[in-house]
Parts: sequence; C-alpha cells; structure tokens
Amino acid sequence: MNGSRWHKSSYSGGSTGNCVEVAEGPVTSVRDTRHRELARLDFPAPEWSAFLTTLKADHL
Repeated sequence: MNGSRWHKSSYSGGSTGNCVEVAEGPVTSVRDTRHRELARLDFPAPEWSAFLTTLKADHL
C-alpha cells in the first residue's frame, strides 16, 4: 500500500452498489469496496491525473 488513506471515489454509484475506493499519493491505488481484500489497481500519479482530466472533460 502506498501509505495514503482510502476514500470513496466521488464517481462511485450511489444506490447501485458499484463503488470504488481510492488512495492517492505518488502511486494511486483503486479497489472495489465490496471486495477490498481481493486486489487493487495501482497507477503512477501522472497517469491517474491524466485519467481524471480526461474523465472530467467527458472524453471517455
């Protein structure tokens, strides 16, 4: 783990149960809130930032 605290992503679904948690830092980690123990995806901070910028610009 990268030492950062996990928080629920603001992009997670409300009542659908489709939720992810994110821990941001030099490496950003993403995991499923229902299966936290199974796995996580790790992204270097610049790639995570580029992903969010693209998402916010509605290019995905």
